[in-house]
Amino acid sequence: MSNRLAESNSPYLLQHQNNPVDWYPWGPEALQRAKDEDKPIFLSIGYAACHWCHVMEHESFEDEDTAAYMNQHFINVKVDREERPDIDGIYMEAVVALTGAGGWPMSVFLMPDGRPFWGGTYFPPRPSHRMPSFRQVLEHIVTLWTEQRDKVEAAGQQLKQHLWQPLPTSGSGALEAEALDKAVMALAQAYDWNRGGWGHAPKFPQSMAVEFLLARGTQGDKLALDMAKHALAAMARGGLYDVVGGGFARYSVDDFWLVPHFEKMLYDNALLARAYLHGYLVSGDEHFRQVCEATLDFVLRELTDTQGGFYSSLDADSEGHEGKFYVWGLDEVEKEIGDKEIRDLVIAAYGITNEGNFESKNILQRAKSDAELAEQFGLDAAEVPARLRTGLDALLAARGGRVRPTTDDKVLTAWNGLMLTAFAEAARYLKRSDYLEAAQCNADFLLSQLHPGDRLLRSWRAGRAAHNAYLEDYAALGLGLLALYQSDPQPRWYAEAQRLAEDMLAHYSDPAGGFYDTRDDAEALVARPKDVQDNATPSGNALAATLLLQLAAYSGNHAWREQAEGMLAAILPQTARFPTGFAQWLCAGQFALAGGREIAVVGDLTDPATTALLNTVWARWRPFDVLAASAVPPQAGSPALLAERPLLDGKPSAYVCQNFVCQLPVTDVRELERQLESSQ
Repeated sequence: MSNRLAESNSPYLLQHQNNPVDWYPWGPEALQRAKDEDKPIFLSIGYAACHWCHVMEHESFEDEDTAAYMNQHFINVKVDREERPDIDGIYMEAVVALTGAGGWPMSVFLMPDGRPFWGGTYFPPRPSHRMPSFRQVLEHIVTLWTEQRDKVEAAGQQLKQHLWQPLPTSGSGALEAEALDKAVMALAQAYDWNRGGWGHAPKFPQSMAVEFLLARGTQGDKLALDMAKHALAAMARGGLYDVVGGGFARYSVDDFWLVPHFEKMLYDNALLARAYLHGYLVSGDEHFRQVCEATLDFVLRELTDTQGGFYSSLDADSEGHEGKFYVWGLDEVEKEIGDKEIRDLVIAAYGITNEGNFESKNILQRAKSDAELAEQFGLDAAEVPARLRTGLDALLAARGGRVRPTTDDKVLTAWNGLMLTAFAEAARYLKRSDYLEAAQCNADFLLSQLHPGDRLLRSWRAGRAAHNAYLEDYAALGLGLLALYQSDPQPRWYAEAQRLAEDMLAHYSDPAGGFYDTRDDAEALVARPKDVQDNATPSGNALAATLLLQLAAYSGNHAWREQAEGMLAAILPQTARFPTGFAQWLCAGQFALAGGREIAVVGDLTDPATTALLNTVWARWRPFDVLAASAVPPQAGSPALLAERPLLDGKPSAYVCQNFVCQLPVTDVRELERQLESSQ
């Protein structure tokens, strides 16, 4: 049979189109039927790469008896959390309030008006590990609904009130650098100096916290820099990081970054590629550069649409087994690496054994350093990385013949904005023209396919775009376009970023401060979400504050800076208690407090002298500065920063400014270096 999901454009929903469950997509038809038949709604939320979502589908949603019971007693609704983060956010908050934890698959029971009254995550087909079976849960809900409706009403009303208590996003008073200092100390006190990172299994890469610490490192904070470098090195050893093909899995199921949850998400790889890029620029560690490039190369190879969009994820499973695509037997390694010297080096480097370290197979994680390998095999340590890469490339070629995990090939605007930023920055710092081309194609694609009219859209797949964009989509794409503008100073990129910000301010602003996650004419839900806490991705409000700060630096629009600073004044005092939950806010606060500079370079952009000035600016990572470049006079749509910047003696010239007060223009690279080093 085929249910109502067959017309969906979401790979996750399409995975369920042949279930015997009479699924509805979220919408008025399902809600109205629940009202007409006085039935509770069973809301199941997940995403295409979710391993336990697949498990629950196979165990319960494909079971004829379970499906018949669901169809008899419930209106069953499926939601792709990545397409509808508003629905996911509201009901995740409810599940966390009910159970103390959340995750996917998320299983929530709603009243016909959308109020949640009971919820959880994965439920097994039979009682186990102190969890009831899914059938027991269903029967319990039916009993509540038919015999104890007063309890259902009370729970629904209580949860509805709980759902609308966001943190304040408007404050007054000057921003205090002390909040950032406290956040660094809180991060240091919680840091795992043995294994790297924060927290215990399941262990997530805290890329935004690393970014904050790296930026502090550029200001001389040694503790912050040491933490960031240690975290980057720990994650790059392998396991969470795919040493064969590049890219990162979503999290580690242990404390050692060894056994990943094998799904690969676009957003993780965007945020981590950028963190490793900045780690390389601050530390000079070539391994960090290699990880950044291998991650971006993986995205180009495996997650890029022919039109320029970036796909959402790769599944954890292949051939019905989690991680099968990524693990190796000793016999496979011996077969695929033909050169015995290279083979022995790889086996020693990654501790590959016949017994393995994961279900009788090997997840590749470095067991010996380059120096140790050099001593063991009589090599120069400088030779080791290239030799290892030769062996890993042989394994990558062999892996190409395996059955690949499923690709979720929808394109999400916010996640693409994050990846656009990573490619644009890597292009200019690493001098990679292919990365610049990828960023340009992606920006063209997003602006043409997902912003075709007067509003931005959230999701695209197979030629179809759908769903109003959310706050995070506007802010992430705006920041991506500003990053691209600095690498490819075409005024179109800046003008589009400014247009997105103006639309965001017009349709997402909360009069009480900050922004709602949904547009002012979006579908009315049980609450209008307004998330300020960073999770696996930066919160929309934190990104919006960052975008306003950057645009204010370009435009001199003090109102935008004041609005962002008001948001930061409300949030920064919260950060010392839970810094990893507000790490993008810490990055924005650092930008606001650092007293960054506005740099204008004017001259023919094809002139080698202009290029030399630009290369001087990009010789180091200066996270608090912004750059605009143009011929004279600047083209329409260029930032105000470029206005009235003449050439000095007819030569390409650079202006280093702070709060739009500039030093004398310079034409000489050495003079520009002196100004950049002395005025910070």
